[in-house]
Amino acid sequence: MWALWGLVLLWTLPSLSLFLNSFRSRSDQQNAGFWTMGGNPGDLTLENYQEVLAGGGANDLSQSLISSFAIAIPATIIPIAFATFAAYGFAWIDFKGREWMFIATVSLLAIPLQVALIPLLQTYVGGAHFTPEIFGIGSDKTITLIPDLDLNTRGGIAVWLTHTGFAMPFSIFLLHNYISELPKEVFESARIDGASHFTIFWRLVLPLSIPALAAFAIFQFLWTWNDFLIAVTMLSGGNPVDLPTTVLVANLAGDFGRNEHLLPAGAFVQAFFPLVVFFSLQRFFVRGLLAGSVKG
Repeated sequence: MWALWGLVLLWTLPSLSLFLNSFRSRSDQQNAGFWTMGGNPGDLTLENYQEVLAGGGANDLSQSLISSFAIAIPATIIPIAFATFAAYGFAWIDFKGREWMFIATVSLLAIPLQVALIPLLQTYVGGAHFTPEIFGIGSDKTITLIPDLDLNTRGGIAVWLTHTGFAMPFSIFLLHNYISELPKEVFESARIDGASHFTIFWRLVLPLSIPALAAFAIFQFLWTWNDFLIAVTMLSGGNPVDLPTTVLVANLAGDFGRNEHLLPAGAFVQAFFPLVVFFSLQRFFVRGLLAGSVKG
């Protein structure tokens, strides 16, 4: 037990030091370690938090918090809506090629996110076009598959679509494991009573799948809220106001590190909401991830 608590303390020490430094001035952070602040509690200050939340200018994270919510909430709800339908179809609707389609969908988990970002950005900005002449067939006329929608300048739509696309394989896999383990007798009784697939899905599957849905919602919210790479790639040509907190915190130190003392406060402002969500719903997170992993 003591060894376990020792590991917990060792693991949380960096976060504790970051938290304590967020209440210290720049000079205190540079001249002494956080462990020296116990003898001078009067040196603690809220100026760092005031500057990152209400300081205005490039260091103000208040607007970026709204942008983070505007990205994370739709990017969490949209994959759940599509993946739940797909998981039910793979689990309980018998159609030709179901197993191979499910394997192909889950195998997309092996595709790295980084290799698709630039092609996706080019599609969002310039569209997708096909010229049959390249393959020696047809004329030289270009066929437009996806029009130029200029999505990187339209708020967070490009980020929503990217997060949705890369979340689908894992979400379908997670929800399929849970939905396929629901009692078969319940579905048979519903079909005998004349219930359609949509009725079964809406009245039975959704209420019974709340643990798995909540687990994936937490997982996806944490991922989209803490994402930096997709946001900085897809929103690079848009309005700076639309940038989430992860991008602004990365730039918070400013030129030559003049504002590096604001980084601890900015990091905890950015991490506050994910911590609240996780600790409030962690029981659903654990139950949902373990759902379908064992039988019996």
